[in-house]
Amino acid sequence: MNIKELKDKIKEYAEQVSEQEGVEVLDIEIHPGGKGLILRIFIDREGGVTIKDCENFSRAIEAILDIEDPIKSSYTLEVSSPGIDRPLKEKKDFLRNLGRNVKITTKEKIAERTFFIGKIIDAEDDWVRIEIKETKGKGSKKEEKSELLFIPLNKILKAQVYLG
Repeated sequence: MNIKELKDKIKEYAEQVSEQEGVEVLDIEIHPGGKGLILRIFIDREGGVTIKDCENFSRAIEAILDIEDPIKSSYTLEVSSPGIDRPLKEKKDFLRNLGRNVKITTKEKIAERTFFIGKIIDAEDDWVRIEIKETKGKGSKKEEKSELLFIPLNKILKAQVYLG
């Protein structure tokens, strides 16, 4: 079984556990480690996850992995919250963060640039709309300009919540 097939199988098990635990599986990573594989599962829920949520999810997924045995080598299981600097990849990630500032780097130029910081206004299946505010001028001649920008999701190289 290759890594993609293994990841798909683990995602299937993780989705079962997420339903019973009331959390959402955000991402699954599989990496080579010192003595086998490192399996990381990132979970979240409205209002955030607790250590107890991670422990409960870990126990439940570990029980399934022990029985089904999809990983033939030794592995380390890590279950955690993705944290505030989590990558935003899909429509649901952007919708979860509506009204928050985001920093986005694109693969190609949009409106003459590839780096944006703005507030998430809306998102659909294939785009996110952000509001970019720029202040120009000095002293009493300061002028704030606001621009709404649609960024296609398939053009995004990296996006995350911006706290600055």
